[in-house]
Amino acid sequence: MLFDLRGRHRRRAVKVIYVGLAVLVGGGLILFGVGAGTGGGGLLNAATENEGSGGASFSNQIKKYEKTTRAQPSNVAAWEKLTLAQLHEAGGEAYVDRNTGAPTAKGKELFAKTARSWESYLALNPPKPSAELAKLMVRVFGEEGLNQPASAVQVLQLVVAAEPQNASYYAALAEYAYKAKNTRVGDLATSKAVSLAPAAQRARVKSELEAVKKSPNGGSILTTTTNGTVYTGKASGSGGFEGTAVKTTPAPATTSTTKTK
Repeated sequence: MLFDLRGRHRRRAVKVIYVGLAVLVGGGLILFGVGAGTGGGGLLNAATENEGSGGASFSNQIKKYEKTTRAQPSNVAAWEKLTLAQLHEAGGEAYVDRNTGAPTAKGKELFAKTARSWESYLALNPPKPSAELAKLMVRVFGEEGLNQPASAVQVLQLVVAAEPQNASYYAALAEYAYKAKNTRVGDLATSKAVSLAPAAQRARVKSELEAVKKSPNGGSILTTTTNGTVYTGKASGSGGFEGTAVKTTPAPATTSTTKTK
């Protein structure tokens, strides 16, 4: 096994509902937010757009399982069901900005409660923690959620153990590991993601994950010249600069020399 999943540090989680390696490669790892500073956008948002359609029902389920867990704090199944109900509730209109797909302030509060329920569930050491529930936790720990990359790493280790042939999950693990400054795990996950990718795509997957390693907080440093002046700044997901570019030095003038006899 590439990663140690038996220790106490597996007690956190991440959501990854990536559609597959073909989408991962074709989209340039955009579903992971690679190089764009978006961390967890794209398909992750789309996957939860309709989860809260039965909001009243989920609210009732939350109350039911909260009552059960208070009365039976060692009830593994109740903690699992409470976490799932909270995740579904977090997809409701009150918790998600429909224009951006990002959680609202109220949504982040619910994410924090969901994270505590998940941790309580794992603290009971279930014999086989739910990998499917772990995948649903990615959004909670991603940049748009609680922004806890170390927690994302710990849960993605659980996910790749359940699906060891899925290059998408290893690529996500590599990204979050680099964001958490865990270079060792990031390098191991990158190596695994590359080895599982189709031969024709390996170089691209490797180069894009190396870019994340170099600039884990989003975007590479770019240099451009506008009207004879050199500017530097971080690349944004839309192909421009992130924030305001910083003026550095005047661009060197172009001169020509004519020799005379």
